[in-house]
Formats: sequence, structure tokens, C-alpha cells
Amino acid sequence: MPSTFAVDLEKMSRTANTGLVLLLAVFGAAGYLVSFYFHFVTVALFLLVLLNLYWRYGQTSHTLLANFGFLAQTRYIVESVGPEFRQYLFASDTEERPFTRVDRAEVYRKAKGIDSSEAFGSLLDFDRDEIKLRHSFYPVDKKDLEPFDVAVGASRGLDTTFHIRRPMMISAMSYGALGQNAVRALARGAKLAGTVMNTGEGGHPKYHLMEGCDLIFQMGTAKFGVRTEDGLLDEDKLSALATLDQVKMIEIKLSQGAKPGKGGLLPKEKVTAEIAELRGVPLGHDVISPAHHIECKCPASTAQFISRVQHVSGLPTGIKFCLGRPDEFRTLVQEMKRQDTLPDFITVDGGEGGTGAAPKSFMDHLGLPLFEALPIVHRILEDEGVRDRLVMFASGKLISPGRQLEALSLGADVAYSARGFLLALGCIQALQCNRNTCPVGITTHQPHLQRGLDIADKARRVANYVGALHHDHVELLAAMGKSSSRLLTQENVYLPTGGPVSPASQELS
Repeated sequence: MPSTFAVDLEKMSRTANTGLVLLLAVFGAAGYLVSFYFHFVTVALFLLVLLNLYWRYGQTSHTLLANFGFLAQTRYIVESVGPEFRQYLFASDTEERPFTRVDRAEVYRKAKGIDSSEAFGSLLDFDRDEIKLRHSFYPVDKKDLEPFDVAVGASRGLDTTFHIRRPMMISAMSYGALGQNAVRALARGAKLAGTVMNTGEGGHPKYHLMEGCDLIFQMGTAKFGVRTEDGLLDEDKLSALATLDQVKMIEIKLSQGAKPGKGGLLPKEKVTAEIAELRGVPLGHDVISPAHHIECKCPASTAQFISRVQHVSGLPTGIKFCLGRPDEFRTLVQEMKRQDTLPDFITVDGGEGGTGAAPKSFMDHLGLPLFEALPIVHRILEDEGVRDRLVMFASGKLISPGRQLEALSLGADVAYSARGFLLALGCIQALQCNRNTCPVGITTHQPHLQRGLDIADKARRVANYVGALHHDHVELLAAMGKSSSRLLTQENVYLPTGGPVSPASQELS
């Protein structure tokens, strides 16, 4: 039944706009006839009337303001604070996206070294869409678990083979996407925790290097830091960078989950003079990387480029991509076999991966989800007989130990996380990463916003987060009856019918 009461916005607007002028007249008269102090209100009302006249008759960008005046401005104000109202007042603990309050709270507790146990039961839904780790009747004693150790580059017999000692690493975040305090806090925390940090595609890793952690240098499609003026690989720059003691691996980014088929994007608001110098780009413009490496135009040229980077750097070298067409990946693997030039590692980035800035259409509609892509990539590598010759990293919303072990069960050897570490730094999911207005000083270059991010304190939180994740990995592995994550297979996860790794996705390969 229709409501008997409806708000007549047009009538209300006419009343409000007329009333504003009348109030100005009333307080103006009161200022002359009663007391001068009424003019304080008169001045404020006069300015509001002028502003209202501009909204209604001067500007042409907003129809609501032109039609309804200052009353319509309340709509924009409420809309602008809508996320905050939902986050703190209206949304339940399991409703928010991309990470619920439950997700964030677990990371916060781990980062602060607070016990993350809960009472009364899980807040998650238990239905046919749930992915679950399978426990064992016969748990392993934790003292019998093998230390985590993944050797990258060992299959090629490299003198620079690097051993990863933690099952989770800090995923690619550049200086540019993050401010310098955030980069330094993450790097210092990585050093304290004994884990590895990816530099992102921001060029020479100035602030990543300052804190002494082990680094994976990411080479994006623009090759910032190792490029010639025309965007090709500068071998001398790459060779010099590879001699830095902290740079342990090179990651060639072919694509990423949040924007596959499109290059990196750094909005002009975040391009400072220092960033422009480090990347070799002009000020005042968005920094948009090419959609692909100039050298990589087909499977043969891509394999040749990987081999070239391996030879020039002398370091373990891998590729990162978001899976789209399994047949294309199989063809690439076959070509790499033909040229005998396999990467030392492969990073599979899920379509649910995060980013500092990307078109919504790309984030929403391109790229296979991680848990669909991982088994496909793993199976193709096994079919081609090369799975044991390389290491697999996985990234895409892997902020919790359960999801990380699920990824390891579906084919990965090591888990990456970016947003988990942002939360460890104190990210409140304000969703302003692309605006240079991050309220907690993480994804901004504004000095007054970065000031509140204490490097030493946040570094300790990063180290706490890694330590708590490692502790939970040990506990979960023991409960699953496994002495090592190397023993995990797809049989160790319950995959619902029609959910991730569905028959339909398997047919793609």
C-alpha cells in the first residue's frame, strides 16, 4: 500500500530558499534595532545566501544544486560520509567489502600482539559455498614440523639462489602508491620478521632499501628504474640494481589481478617531484604504464625476454600475471620449454587482487579469481613436466592464515599479501588510496597526514602480524596432520560443488 505521507522536495526547497533570505532580513534588522551582536549571524547568513545564489544560478555542473539550492548540498554531504556511517553505525560485522570488520579485526589483533581467540562460535556463514581446510584424526606434534624453506633459483643451480623462510611475504606496493613512512615501516617490519618485501613497480627502491630487508625488485611494463628513454630494458641499469645486496629476486610483471591487460596507474595527485625523478616521468600528469612490455609480443619473444633478464641480473627471476586464458599460458609454457628458459618462480595474482588505482570495469570484470586460477596453473605446469623446476607464489586477498594455507593446498608454495600488511599498518579501509588523502598516512604523500604514521611503532606491528601468521600456520598444519606445507595438496581442502575449482573452470585448461 502506498504511503499516505510523502516529502515534497520541491516545495521544501522553495520554502528553505525563501526562508534563508527572510532569516537574513530578520537578523539584519535585529542587528540594527536590537543588538549589534545579531550581525555575526547576519554575516554568516549573507555568505550562505551568496553561495546559494551561485549554486542555483551560477554553476552548471550539478542539476540538484541548480534546482534545489543549498538543501541539495545536504544530499552530497550525507553521501560523502556514507561509507563512514555504514562502517561504524549500520553495517554488520560481516557485511563490508572488500574486507569485513571481522577480517580487519583479526589483522589488527595480530599486528598489536593481542590474543585473537573468539568465544561463542564463528560469525561466518556455514553453507555449501564455504571452502574449508580438512583436519586429520591424527594431528602432528608441532615439534615435529619441518622449518619452512623454499629455495628460489635452485633448479638452475644459481649461486644467488634465495631461501624464503616465512610462508608469507609482503606483496608489491611501490613508493608512489604508498608514502615514504609506510614503505619504511613495512621494510623495517619485514627485516624484523625475516620475511621478504616486493618493491612494486616504482623505480629505484630508495625507501625500500633504507631499512635493510630482503627485496624482490618488480619490473613493471614501464620498467621504471631500469628503462631506456624509449621504454626498453636498460641492461646496464638492471645489472647495477641487481648488485645491490638487498635485492634478492627480480619479478617481471606481465599483468596484475586488479587490472589485467592494463598497465599501472599512479594518479597525478600522487606524483611528487621525488617520485617523478625516481620514475623518470613529468610532474602534473597521471603516470600510466603500457599494457604490456614492448619486448613481449608473443610467446617466443616473452620467453626470450625472461631469459634476457635472468642472464643480465644473475638473480632468480620470475613472472607475475593474472590468468585469463589457460590455453595462452599453456602455449607460453611450451615455448619456454622449447627455449629451455623457465622462470624461477611464477606469481599468480587473483582477479580479486587489490591496487592503488584502477578502472572499476577492470577490477569488476576481468581476471580469474585466485582459487580458480591456482589449480589450473599448477595442473598445466604438471602436465608439461616442469612444476618441479619453479616455485609458485599466490596473491589475492590472502590476509588470513586459513586462506593462505588454502592457497598453498591449491598449488602455491608461498603466499603474498599487500592489503593484509596495510591493515597491519593501521589501514581503516577508507577507500581513498587513489586520492592522496589517506587519513592514516599510508597511501598519501601529504606531510601532515604522514606525520601520524610512526615508523618504529608500525614496523613492530608488521613484525607481530608476520609472527602471528606463522604461529597459526604451524597450528593449522599440525591439525591437518602435515609436517610441512610442501605436503599440502588439493585433497587437503574441501571445495564446494559449483564453487572455486569447479568442473567448469577445470575444462578451461
